[in-house]
Amino acid sequence: MKTDTPQTIYLKDYTPPAFWIDQVDLDFVIDAGHTTVTATLAMRRHGERPGQALVLDGEALETLSVTVDGHPWPILETPTSLTLADLPDSFTLRTVVRIQPDQNSCLSGLYRSKDGYFTQCEAQGFRRITWFLDRPDVMATYTVTLHADQTAYPVLLANGNPVAAGSEADGRHWATWEDPFKKPAYLFAIVAGKLDVLRDSFRTASGRAVQLAIYVEPGKLDQCPHAMNALKKSMRWDEERFGLECDLDHYMIVAVGDFNMGAMENKGLNIFNTKYVLARSDVATDVDFENIDRVVAHEYFHNWTGNRVTCRDWFQLSLKEGLTVFRDQEFGADLHNRQTARIREVRGLRAAQFPEDAGPMAHPIRPASFVEINNFYTATVYEKGAEVIRMIQTLIGRDGFRAGMDEYFRRHDGQAVTCEDFVAAMAAASDFDFTQFMRWYNQPGTPHVAVDGHFDAESQTYTLTCTQSNRRAANDEPYLIPIRVALFSAAGELLAGSERILHLTATSQSFVFRDVTAEPVPSLLRDFSAPVYLDFDYTPEQLALLLAHEPDPFNAWEAGQRLATTLILDAAQAIAAGQPPVWPDTFSAACRRLLQTQAQRGAAFVAEALTLPGEGTLAELLDLVDPDALHAARNGLRQHLAEELEGEFSGLYAALAVAEPYAPTSEQAGRRALRNTCLGYLLELDTDASRQLALAQFKSADNMTDQFAALSALANVTAANCPQRDQALADFFQRWQHEALVVDKWLAVQSTSRRPDTLATVKALTAHPAFDATNPNKIYALIRNFGANLARFNAADGSGYAFMAERILELHDKNPQVASRLTRCFDRWRKFDAGRQQHARNALERLRSHPGLSRDVLEVVCRAMD
Repeated sequence: MKTDTPQTIYLKDYTPPAFWIDQVDLDFVIDAGHTTVTATLAMRRHGERPGQALVLDGEALETLSVTVDGHPWPILETPTSLTLADLPDSFTLRTVVRIQPDQNSCLSGLYRSKDGYFTQCEAQGFRRITWFLDRPDVMATYTVTLHADQTAYPVLLANGNPVAAGSEADGRHWATWEDPFKKPAYLFAIVAGKLDVLRDSFRTASGRAVQLAIYVEPGKLDQCPHAMNALKKSMRWDEERFGLECDLDHYMIVAVGDFNMGAMENKGLNIFNTKYVLARSDVATDVDFENIDRVVAHEYFHNWTGNRVTCRDWFQLSLKEGLTVFRDQEFGADLHNRQTARIREVRGLRAAQFPEDAGPMAHPIRPASFVEINNFYTATVYEKGAEVIRMIQTLIGRDGFRAGMDEYFRRHDGQAVTCEDFVAAMAAASDFDFTQFMRWYNQPGTPHVAVDGHFDAESQTYTLTCTQSNRRAANDEPYLIPIRVALFSAAGELLAGSERILHLTATSQSFVFRDVTAEPVPSLLRDFSAPVYLDFDYTPEQLALLLAHEPDPFNAWEAGQRLATTLILDAAQAIAAGQPPVWPDTFSAACRRLLQTQAQRGAAFVAEALTLPGEGTLAELLDLVDPDALHAARNGLRQHLAEELEGEFSGLYAALAVAEPYAPTSEQAGRRALRNTCLGYLLELDTDASRQLALAQFKSADNMTDQFAALSALANVTAANCPQRDQALADFFQRWQHEALVVDKWLAVQSTSRRPDTLATVKALTAHPAFDATNPNKIYALIRNFGANLARFNAADGSGYAFMAERILELHDKNPQVASRLTRCFDRWRKFDAGRQQHARNALERLRSHPGLSRDVLEVVCRAMD
């Protein structure tokens, strides 16, 4: 739908529906070019809403007939609503509509992909299938029958369990499915296609047998076993950690190459983007394997946290998403490497969510209003939402959190509820007062906590005074912020009894540690116990001490990040002023010690510790960003480390070669990560020897992790003439051009390159046969990744902004969701100099003035320009 004036929807205006739907019977007749949908709805009036007309949601529907209790009924139809008045208190509504899934480029509702027909109904896609009360608090049981050509679409699937199937005339067939659990329409799914299937089974803790199936495009079955194993591991983990069993006889995953999101938790019939199902060692990296584990688990965990208990309205989206992200984080940490899992989570939070909290699209984890709900599937709702859930567990303990989850399901199984309902269950199970904590749900922005330490030798006390603020919040009321702390001696010893969780509840609050005989080094916000900016005036020596001695992996890593951040930001300021940067020995010496202790600290941790803060994360620490100076400073520190530690990097690169056959285990993955980190640093030297080393790894690699790491290193060589880079890019595409997900990597490695000609390369790739402007994965790989390339997207001449605006206008009416996500690349345009701001404003004005701009894009543009 298009509109020139976005209409805002407010949480405060929520009212229950005037009617309920108890039972839904759907009949789909899939024909060439169109599909006919017959919906039979058993309905009843809400007892407190007498006399109101029934208003149903719809979009892109051709209405063929409408009857009530078998009789034609007068209707008032608009392109987005169907109104029926003077209805009895209970009745059966039957509608017949025709839809055009082959022309559905927005990939919402029922749409055609190369292997058949698929659905995506969250958040409001079901209205593109039939007239309905398309809102999450309307929950019904569903029976679905599909009719299609048997040769073209031999697989017919829907939610729930299969109950009947048969043949029809003219080579067609049918299948009926029943879902015994009530669900909202956004969890509805069907699939009709030609697909291969991998089958397995799982026996629950109570002894029930569940039939498992993963459906993929023909020829891809050999890339499914990892996802199947991930599903079974997540099913067992949920039983052991939370006592939650699978409740259906059948659990299915279907992978599709055209999908706006990562995956969708439709009850018993998950629809997945292929990138989170397909994996084989030669086509998927260690990160891909781990992401598949996490995403498969996430969608399975939704079966309880999202499906059995769902959202009352879309403002409560974090009720299911924040909670389920936390659950998949915990699963991933248990399955892989807990010490690096937390580091990666926080790295991602700072790269995506902290900028969002500071930008024009800032919103609480439970927004108070929205124009287009698809714009609020955000890092704030998901990742910050997970951090809020994690804080609840920190405050009441793991056992208390489990008791709260048990109470939540006892109270609300089968219901559509609110964030308050979840927190109330936690409070009831733990006897903890969460009144002040609810501020995390209702205020935007990232709180800042400034900490000052004072040692009193006479009283042998050490006092930490914490002061909190949040300039994006509506008022100055303080948050409840849990801060994990510990104190260390000057020799790096943990002081006995100093490990605490401070509950910061006031704007300014002091905490006293007693029996402290010498001034300690505080370790603050251990395990990143709250999603805040924390300021403490550490010296380089104190940070080096924490990096060397802090047993908490996150804070040891954080100490190194703070050291690197200070060096890079100081260097950027010098470069912007035309002065050479200064690289003191403190950081290179700390990195040398890290390399020497990798056997004790773990290869995965050392690889994370040697990865410098990203340019986007660094930019958030500046009021005015010079992207070229920041880019030069970060690369300058990388080059300095490469020169200082060349011998260590070379030696460790050779020592870490993995002799055993590839396996995506955490131990092997850590060794590969550190080895490839060493390779990346060696390429900073830009010698013929380092280039040849990377090319040799590229050619000899027996797995995608090592091959792609070598390709990435070569792709960032900035020299105009680099035959090794050209050869690797050409060979990579030649070998993998028929593997769509690998081609996405080839596009991404070029769009994220730091080379000065990156925009020209990206423009050329938009005309390459490998790029498909209708496929979200290709758009994200090439266009959105370029938008995250700080120096190249924010070019001083505005060329990056103009290019992005062109792509958005090409896409906005074909796939508004994807176009809106591209528009988010403009979120931080006000952080740059006046010239860049003017170029960005021109691009945004061009978008805003475009006739009929889609509502999704218009909301983002208007908020960016407010």
